[in-house]
Amino acid sequence: MRIASNQYHTTMNSALQAANEGLTHVMQQMASGQRVLKPSDDSIATLRLSRLSREEASLTQYRDNIGALKSRLKTSEVTLDSIKDDLQATRDLLVWAADAGNTGDDLNAMSGSMKTLHDSLLYLANSKNAEGRYLFSGTASDQPTVDAAYAFQGNLQTQQVAVADNMTVPANVTLETMGAFLQQLNALTGQLAAPGVTAEGAHANVTALITALDQTLNSVSGKIGQLGGRQNILETLDNNHASVSLSNQQAALDIGQIDYGEAATRLNSYTLALQATQKAYAKVSALSLFDAIS
Repeated sequence: MRIASNQYHTTMNSALQAANEGLTHVMQQMASGQRVLKPSDDSIATLRLSRLSREEASLTQYRDNIGALKSRLKTSEVTLDSIKDDLQATRDLLVWAADAGNTGDDLNAMSGSMKTLHDSLLYLANSKNAEGRYLFSGTASDQPTVDAAYAFQGNLQTQQVAVADNMTVPANVTLETMGAFLQQLNALTGQLAAPGVTAEGAHANVTALITALDQTLNSVSGKIGQLGGRQNILETLDNNHASVSLSNQQAALDIGQIDYGEAATRLNSYTLALQATQKAYAKVSALSLFDAIS
């Protein structure tokens, strides 16, 4: 059968191109370590790798959210611990002030310490985060928790942060009762600082403030417990996400990683095919009908 020269050259060029493409592809696979470089390499594996990639991106975002939330909750917890300490110190002073044996001078001296604690509690209640947002004002974080008139300027809403599929964790607690307590403390401080104050005259107000303080202290302690519980949940979730992420990464390796032994075999096959085609092409191209006539 006669084969036209153009047909022969076209066939040989196609064979060379196919061998070159196969050689290039396997070399790219070996260089990257990935078996699946494009969807046509393995459509099912491509879909599985895409799903794993999406899940890994979600896990990364959740873990970033958890890290930021843990830091925020820790900041709030430390601040509330300081408030708790100041409240306890205030309670000690109030118990002392309730002693009927105190003189006016004693009560005047106590008022200075109470004023210092009052100012510290007001400052802590209006604590801000690194972004300048108030920690204990609910979602109205641009408003001070307690204003100059001792009014609560925030709200009772919580700021929810996504930490897993269909799961959020509150990022804040509120101090809605702190203003009323501080107002009561400020009034008593003024009374104890007044000339001529007596233990008997101040006793009712001191006792009432001790009751209010205990309620505030219990509230703050409860909020500290809430923050600790949330941090424990976040720690567990973060560990779970880390385990799932590690599993996904291993699965992606199993699906997409190249088998170097099999790839080396294909590389050798393509190399031999390319060399054989080049030699045959060169040999045939050198033939001439005149060689046959002679």
